[in-house]
Amino acid sequence: MSAGQEFAGLVAVVTGGASGIGAAVARELTERGAQVAALDLEPSGAPDGVLGIKADVSDDESVRAAIQQVADTYGRIDVVVNNAGIGAQGTVEENSDDQWHQVFDVNVMGAVRVSRAALPYLRQSPAASIVNVASVAATTGIPQRALYSATKGAVQSLTMAMAADHLREGIRVNCVNPGTAATPWVQRLLDAAPDPAAERVALDARQPHGRLVSADEVALAVAYLAGPSSGSTVGTAVAVDGGMATLRLRPQN
Repeated sequence: MSAGQEFAGLVAVVTGGASGIGAAVARELTERGAQVAALDLEPSGAPDGVLGIKADVSDDESVRAAIQQVADTYGRIDVVVNNAGIGAQGTVEENSDDQWHQVFDVNVMGAVRVSRAALPYLRQSPAASIVNVASVAATTGIPQRALYSATKGAVQSLTMAMAADHLREGIRVNCVNPGTAATPWVQRLLDAAPDPAAERVALDARQPHGRLVSADEVALAVAYLAGPSSGSTVGTAVAVDGGMATLRLRPQN
Protein backbone atom coordinates (compact mmCIF):
# COMPACT_ATOMS: atom_id res chain seq x y z
CA MET A 1 0.00 0.00 0.00
CA SER A 2 1.39 3.41 -0.91
CA ALA A 3 1.94 6.15 1.65
CA GLY A 4 -0.93 8.04 0.09
CA GLN A 5 -3.36 5.22 0.97
CA GLU A 6 -1.98 3.99 4.26
CA PHE A 7 -4.49 5.85 6.44
CA ALA A 8 -7.49 5.35 4.16
CA GLY A 9 -10.58 4.68 6.26
CA LEU A 10 -8.86 5.71 9.50
CA VAL A 11 -9.78 8.65 11.74
CA ALA A 12 -7.12 10.64 13.56
CA VAL A 13 -7.30 13.20 16.36
CA VAL A 14 -4.46 15.73 16.58
CA THR A 15 -4.37 18.07 19.57
CA GLY A 16 -2.91 21.49 18.93
CA GLY A 17 -3.64 20.65 15.31
CA ALA A 18 -4.29 24.17 14.03
CA SER A 19 -0.74 25.51 14.12
CA GLY A 20 2.93 24.54 14.16
CA ILE A 21 3.82 20.86 14.42
CA GLY A 22 0.20 19.89 15.01
CA ALA A 23 -0.97 21.50 11.77
CA ALA A 24 1.86 19.80 9.87
CA VAL A 25 0.82 16.44 11.34
CA ALA A 26 -2.84 17.05 10.47
CA ARG A 27 -1.89 17.89 6.87
CA GLU A 28 0.37 14.85 6.52
CA LEU A 29 -2.22 12.41 7.84
CA THR A 30 -4.90 13.96 5.64
CA GLU A 31 -2.68 13.61 2.58
CA ARG A 32 -2.20 9.94 3.47
CA GLY A 33 -5.93 9.30 3.46
CA ALA A 34 -7.01 9.85 7.06
CA GLN A 35 -10.02 11.83 8.20
CA VAL A 36 -8.49 14.21 10.72
CA ALA A 37 -9.90 16.30 13.54
CA ALA A 38 -7.74 19.09 14.98
CA LEU A 39 -8.52 19.83 18.62
CA ASP A 40 -7.31 23.33 19.41
CA LEU A 41 -8.09 26.43 21.44
CA GLU A 42 -8.16 28.29 18.10
CA PRO A 43 -9.40 25.69 15.60
CA SER A 44 -9.94 28.23 12.80
CA GLY A 45 -6.34 27.65 11.70
CA ALA A 46 -6.87 23.96 10.98
CA PRO A 47 -5.55 22.95 7.54
CA ASP A 48 -7.87 22.48 4.58
CA GLY A 49 -9.79 19.23 4.80
CA VAL A 50 -9.30 18.97 8.57
CA LEU A 51 -12.22 19.25 11.01
CA GLY A 52 -11.38 21.96 13.54
CA ILE A 53 -12.88 21.46 16.99
CA LYS A 54 -12.46 23.92 19.84
CA ALA A 55 -11.07 22.08 22.84
CA ASP A 56 -9.02 22.82 25.93
CA VAL A 57 -6.83 19.88 26.94
CA SER A 58 -6.60 21.26 30.48
CA ASP A 59 -10.37 20.75 30.91
CA ASP A 60 -11.63 17.19 31.08
CA GLU A 61 -15.21 18.08 30.14
CA SER A 62 -13.98 19.97 27.07
CA VAL A 63 -11.81 17.03 26.02
CA ARG A 64 -14.57 14.46 26.43
CA ALA A 65 -17.02 16.61 24.46
CA ALA A 66 -14.49 17.03 21.64
CA ILE A 67 -13.68 13.32 21.47
CA GLN A 68 -17.39 12.53 21.44
CA GLN A 69 -17.87 14.98 18.58
CA VAL A 70 -15.15 13.23 16.56
CA ALA A 71 -16.70 9.82 17.22
CA ASP A 72 -20.19 11.07 16.37
CA THR A 73 -18.95 12.68 13.15
CA TYR A 74 -16.81 9.85 11.81
CA GLY A 75 -18.04 6.79 13.71
CA ARG A 76 -14.61 5.76 14.94
CA ILE A 77 -11.22 6.93 16.24
CA ASP A 78 -8.05 5.07 15.25
CA VAL A 79 -5.16 7.44 15.89
CA VAL A 80 -4.48 10.01 18.60
CA VAL A 81 -1.60 12.45 18.37
CA ASN A 82 -1.05 14.26 21.66
CA ASN A 83 0.75 17.34 20.42
CA ALA A 84 -0.82 20.24 22.35
CA GLY A 85 1.63 21.88 24.69
CA ILE A 86 2.92 25.12 26.12
CA GLY A 87 6.45 26.26 26.79
CA ALA A 88 8.25 27.71 29.78
CA GLN A 89 11.61 29.32 30.36
CA GLY A 90 13.65 29.52 33.53
CA THR A 91 15.71 27.57 36.03
CA VAL A 92 14.12 25.50 38.77
CA GLU A 93 13.85 28.59 41.00
CA GLU A 94 12.37 30.97 38.46
CA ASN A 95 8.91 29.54 37.83
CA SER A 96 6.13 29.80 40.40
CA ASP A 97 4.10 26.88 41.69
CA ASP A 98 1.20 28.10 39.59
CA GLN A 99 3.36 27.96 36.45
CA TRP A 100 4.55 24.46 37.28
CA HIS A 101 0.97 23.28 37.77
CA GLN A 102 -0.20 24.99 34.56
CA VAL A 103 2.48 23.56 32.26
CA PHE A 104 2.14 20.07 33.72
CA ASP A 105 -1.63 20.35 33.40
CA VAL A 106 -1.38 21.06 29.67
CA ASN A 107 1.69 19.09 28.59
CA VAL A 108 1.22 15.95 30.67
CA MET A 109 -2.35 15.83 31.93
CA GLY A 110 -3.57 17.02 28.53
CA ALA A 111 -2.19 13.85 26.97
CA VAL A 112 -3.71 11.82 29.79
CA ARG A 113 -7.17 13.35 29.33
CA VAL A 114 -7.26 12.94 25.57
CA SER A 115 -5.92 9.39 25.62
CA ARG A 116 -8.31 8.41 28.41
CA ALA A 117 -11.31 9.77 26.54
CA ALA A 118 -10.27 8.11 23.27
CA LEU A 119 -9.38 4.66 24.65
CA PRO A 120 -12.87 3.14 24.31
CA TYR A 121 -12.80 3.95 20.59
CA LEU A 122 -9.17 2.93 20.09
CA ARG A 123 -9.93 -0.49 21.58
CA GLN A 124 -12.37 -1.07 18.72
CA SER A 125 -9.87 -0.07 16.00
CA PRO A 126 -7.91 -2.61 13.93
CA ALA A 127 -5.04 -0.10 13.65
CA ALA A 128 -5.00 1.81 16.93
CA SER A 129 -2.10 4.09 17.70
CA ILE A 130 -1.21 6.91 20.09
CA VAL A 131 1.73 9.18 19.36
CA ASN A 132 2.83 11.63 22.04
CA VAL A 133 4.95 14.64 21.15
CA ALA A 134 7.72 14.96 23.73
CA SER A 135 10.99 16.81 23.06
CA VAL A 136 14.75 16.53 22.94
CA ALA A 137 14.44 18.28 26.29
CA ALA A 138 13.16 15.00 27.73
CA THR A 139 16.62 13.47 27.48
CA THR A 140 19.05 16.39 27.10
CA GLY A 141 19.85 19.10 29.63
CA ILE A 142 19.03 22.49 28.08
CA PRO A 143 19.65 25.73 30.02
CA GLN A 144 16.61 27.70 31.18
CA ARG A 145 14.17 24.87 30.50
CA ALA A 146 13.73 23.17 33.89
CA LEU A 147 9.93 23.19 33.94
CA TYR A 148 9.46 22.45 30.25
CA SER A 149 12.02 19.64 30.35
CA ALA A 150 10.37 18.07 33.38
CA THR A 151 7.03 17.91 31.58
CA LYS A 152 8.53 16.42 28.43
CA GLY A 153 10.46 13.85 30.43
CA ALA A 154 7.15 12.92 32.02
CA VAL A 155 5.55 12.60 28.57
CA GLN A 156 8.27 10.16 27.48
CA SER A 157 7.92 8.10 30.65
CA LEU A 158 4.13 8.17 30.29
CA THR A 159 4.53 6.89 26.74
CA MET A 160 6.47 3.83 27.84
CA ALA A 161 4.00 3.03 30.63
CA MET A 162 1.02 3.42 28.29
CA ALA A 163 2.70 1.21 25.72
CA ALA A 164 3.03 -1.54 28.29
CA ASP A 165 -0.54 -1.11 29.50
CA HIS A 166 -2.29 -1.11 26.15
CA LEU A 167 -0.24 -3.18 23.70
CA ARG A 168 -2.23 -6.34 24.37
CA GLU A 169 -5.40 -4.35 23.69
CA GLY A 170 -4.07 -3.73 20.20
CA ILE A 171 -3.04 -0.12 20.85
CA ARG A 172 0.50 0.92 20.05
CA VAL A 173 1.94 3.92 21.94
CA ASN A 174 5.10 5.76 20.92
CA CYS A 175 6.51 9.27 21.13
CA VAL A 176 8.55 11.60 18.99
CA ASN A 177 11.23 13.88 20.41
CA PRO A 178 11.69 16.94 18.22
CA GLY A 179 14.66 19.23 18.52
CA THR A 180 14.18 22.98 18.41
CA ALA A 181 11.65 23.39 15.64
CA ALA A 182 10.66 26.29 13.44
CA THR A 183 7.26 26.89 15.06
CA PRO A 184 5.30 29.99 16.12
CA TRP A 185 6.37 29.46 19.75
CA VAL A 186 10.07 29.44 18.86
CA GLN A 187 9.55 32.49 16.66
CA ARG A 188 8.02 34.33 19.61
CA LEU A 189 11.10 33.46 21.69
CA LEU A 190 13.31 34.80 18.93
CA ASP A 191 11.29 37.98 18.63
CA ALA A 192 11.60 38.58 22.38
CA ALA A 193 15.38 38.09 22.43
CA PRO A 194 17.64 41.17 22.74
CA ASP A 195 19.28 40.19 19.44
CA PRO A 196 16.90 37.93 17.47
CA ALA A 197 19.37 37.33 14.64
CA ALA A 198 22.12 36.24 17.00
CA GLU A 199 19.68 34.05 18.93
CA ARG A 200 18.60 32.34 15.71
CA VAL A 201 22.23 31.62 14.82
CA ALA A 202 22.74 30.12 18.29
CA LEU A 203 19.64 27.94 18.01
CA ASP A 204 20.69 26.72 14.58
CA ALA A 205 24.19 25.92 15.81
CA ARG A 206 22.91 24.03 18.86
CA GLN A 207 21.74 21.21 16.59
CA PRO A 208 24.56 19.29 14.93
CA HIS A 209 23.00 19.46 11.46
CA GLY A 210 23.14 23.24 11.76
CA ARG A 211 19.52 24.37 11.52
CA LEU A 212 16.14 24.26 13.18
CA VAL A 213 14.00 21.18 12.66
CA SER A 214 11.02 21.73 10.36
CA ALA A 215 7.48 20.96 11.45
CA ASP A 216 7.09 18.81 8.33
CA GLU A 217 10.04 16.63 9.37
CA VAL A 218 8.40 15.97 12.72
CA ALA A 219 5.10 15.24 10.97
CA LEU A 220 6.74 12.57 8.83
CA ALA A 221 8.04 10.81 11.94
CA VAL A 222 4.62 11.01 13.58
CA ALA A 223 2.98 9.59 10.46
CA TYR A 224 5.40 6.64 10.50
CA LEU A 225 4.72 5.88 14.17
CA ALA A 226 0.96 6.29 13.76
CA GLY A 227 0.58 4.23 10.60
CA PRO A 228 -0.36 0.58 10.24
CA SER A 229 2.93 -0.20 8.48
CA SER A 230 4.83 0.37 11.75
CA GLY A 231 2.98 -2.42 13.51
CA SER A 232 6.10 -3.70 15.27
CA THR A 233 7.17 -0.28 16.51
CA VAL A 234 5.92 0.26 20.04
CA GLY A 235 7.24 1.85 23.22
CA THR A 236 9.84 3.88 21.35
CA ALA A 237 10.95 7.50 21.31
CA VAL A 238 12.01 8.68 17.85
CA ALA A 239 14.38 11.65 17.88
CA VAL A 240 13.95 14.27 15.16
CA ASP A 241 16.59 16.64 16.44
CA GLY A 242 19.45 16.86 13.95
CA GLY A 243 21.58 14.74 16.29
CA MET A 244 21.24 17.09 19.25
CA ALA A 245 20.59 14.36 21.82
CA THR A 246 23.35 11.99 20.77
CA LEU A 247 26.04 13.56 18.60
CA ARG A 248 29.07 15.52 19.73
CA LEU A 249 30.74 16.97 16.65
CA ARG A 250 34.08 18.74 16.84
CA PRO A 251 33.83 22.52 16.39
CA GLN A 252 34.30 23.69 12.83
CA ASN A 253 37.54 25.52 12.10
